Amino acid sequence: MSIVVVGANHRTAPIELLERMVIPGDRLPKYLHALSEAPDVSEAVVLATCNRTEVYLVAERFHPAYAQIRDFFSDLTYLAPDEFAESLYTHYDEHALRHLFEVTAGLDSAVTGEHEILGQVKRAWEVAREEGTAHRSMNMVFRHALELGKRARTETTIAHHVTSVSQAAVLLAGTHFGGRSATSASMEPAPTDTASVGDAPCVGSLLARSLAGKRAVVLGAGSMAKGMASFLAAANVAEVVIANRTMHRAESLVETIKIQNDQVLIRAVGLEDLHRELPVADVLFSAARSDGHLIEREIVTSAMTARDELLIVDVGMPRNVDPGIAAVDGVTFLDMDDIAKLTDAGLKARDDQARAVHQIVDEELRRFESIVQAREVAPVITSLRALAESLRIGELERQSNRLGDLSATQMEAVDAVTKAVLAKLLHDPSVKLRDSAGSARGERLAESIRDLFDLD
Repeated sequence: MSIVVVGANHRTAPIELLERMVIPGDRLPKYLHALSEAPDVSEAVVLATCNRTEVYLVAERFHPAYAQIRDFFSDLTYLAPDEFAESLYTHYDEHALRHLFEVTAGLDSAVTGEHEILGQVKRAWEVAREEGTAHRSMNMVFRHALELGKRARTETTIAHHVTSVSQAAVLLAGTHFGGRSATSASMEPAPTDTASVGDAPCVGSLLARSLAGKRAVVLGAGSMAKGMASFLAAANVAEVVIANRTMHRAESLVETIKIQNDQVLIRAVGLEDLHRELPVADVLFSAARSDGHLIEREIVTSAMTARDELLIVDVGMPRNVDPGIAAVDGVTFLDMDDIAKLTDAGLKARDDQARAVHQIVDEELRRFESIVQAREVAPVITSLRALAESLRIGELERQSNRLGDLSATQMEAVDAVTKAVLAKLLHDPSVKLRDSAGSARGERLAESIRDLFDLD
């Protein structure tokens, strides 16, 4: 049994392809079942975030599993496989584990060390468990991956900098309006005299000065929008406007931000009011869930008749704003590609931290191997021997009438002989199981024995 992962992220695929690979939450259960019901596949988890879509399978054979995922992406994107195959990465067995561990450790994110990925991985696993597509193998793998992610953030300073897409988006805006370079800002931890906002540090006093007095519109009311609104409130902007399709969600977010910071001027509006808000806004942040563009070129063009400059930072996936807006005079348009450039530059300045996290990944891979050996192989051997012993005793009891004339010494000899036969019969299988523990072969052997002897 092998673990296979196939996917694409911000480093391997253009944003236009990642947009096509977005999986709406209401369709995820259907996709999970379709993947897990394929021949030779026993478990499936799909991890879909704003900058990656990955399919994890537990499969009997690698090549059919890869073909299954490739066809899945073809159906999802309405593209022929050869149109996106070069953007996919594929890992299996230990390399698949390493990839997931690096993802949860924050090494593979658009924002290195980001805290949001832990919640996203956990939710992907929970959905698979709820749908019955994650069982023994995936549960072990994802549980260990989440433990590793927490350890990496506790034992290193990888998460002491820009730690979320929301924070990076606000940092980009501050840089645009006169803050330090995005690269240098991303290298440094938040100052200790700055209070925490939400569940990540604030972007710092210099960034706050660059955004002070600005009017910001945040499109969306989910976790990403909440993060951006929180950071903006702490950056002393003049006003934050939350625009959302569902008014009560926007109002709920407004109340949450007010509890965190009762000094900020913040209010909620519906999407139909954007045409009135954009002409007086300095920056629009967009992070709404949508299958298409929520803001077209016309509304921005109209807004620019009343102002000279407008910054738009779109971190939605797919993008909420028509990218053609970048051609409108006075508009600066930034998206996830710009977030990736910012954080890749910052990572180069944090090589020591990255090396420390990679060391943790190596250690956890070895620890996971020992756990697999203890939990997968040893119980199988114990169960197999217990089954054989119960059959031996049962058979002796059934033959008791025929053995009744034997003396006590002779019965002891029969008992010893039958035990010896079982011991010799089970010796080689037990040795091979122990020797292959922690490998794909060991998992296949253990699973075969479970199936053949109907072991729990």
